[in-house]
Amino acid sequence: MTPKRKQKLFVILGLVSLAAIAVGLTLYALRANINLFFSPVQIAAGDAPFERSIRAGGVVKEGSVARNPDSLDVEFTVTDYVDDLEVHFSGILPDLFREGQGVVVVGELQQDGWLKADEVLARHDENYMPPEVAQALEEAGYSPADYQAKAAEVGKRLESEQRPDDALQRDN
Repeated sequence: MTPKRKQKLFVILGLVSLAAIAVGLTLYALRANINLFFSPVQIAAGDAPFERSIRAGGVVKEGSVARNPDSLDVEFTVTDYVDDLEVHFSGILPDLFREGQGVVVVGELQQDGWLKADEVLARHDENYMPPEVAQALEEAGYSPADYQAKAAEVGKRLESEQRPDDALQRDN
């Protein structure tokens, strides 16, 4: 092999190894930023990883919101009307957050079975269902139509319960 060919071979091998290292580092960095979606049914079945960032979604269960009066800590339960997931969040909740409303939470599932949320996203309409939730419910053997009907029923009941309070506040 001539010295010129040997030099070209080393340059090509060096470029290939640098490209492989760059691709490997990029994939490693992206792996930490992936948030997989899980429903409470899947979490209860043990499909979700512990202490890794995930997204979970469902409806805030009625009567489950507990706020700490001395801090911004909030505990609530997310349900898909099959299984429940307890969520702990410290921060300011979105304006649309309320019981009976759909939410998606981003956080880490703890070994004790509750989710430490870093972010809470509230949906504006109980009839809307993210494709991930619909797919997760179908895979678990439940109909998204039943889930939506139950969410709409809870939403109407909560609206009717809140209306008398609103009328009293307007009168004062």
